[in-house]
Amino acid sequence: MTDHGDDFDGPMELDAGAPVRPDEEWAVIAGYVRHSANKLGPDLPLCLPGEPDECGRPSQQHVLAWAAELKARAHHLIETSAPSEARGAHVAGPLYRRRLGKLRGRA
Repeated sequence: MTDHGDDFDGPMELDAGAPVRPDEEWAVIAGYVRHSANKLGPDLPLCLPGEPDECGRPSQQHVLAWAAELKARAHHLIETSAPSEARGAHVAGPLYRRRLGKLRGRA
């Protein structure tokens, strides 16, 4: 994957609502998200700081890019695994929104 979301308004800047974490913590989270996405499809590059294909982007940007990759892979898995289009639509729609709502309630 070479798409790290660079097409969104230039270099990533922190928003007042974004969590503030040290880069080391973002790197750990990025590694977890990348590992999860790798379980659902082709390997993502080892491009965090200190890795063989280091790309120079901040770890927080990797968290966002790989989370988008994971979300896309999960959605594709729903589409290709559902026994019917209606079941897939339910899982990707109402069920997803309920689960997301519960996660947001914990924050």
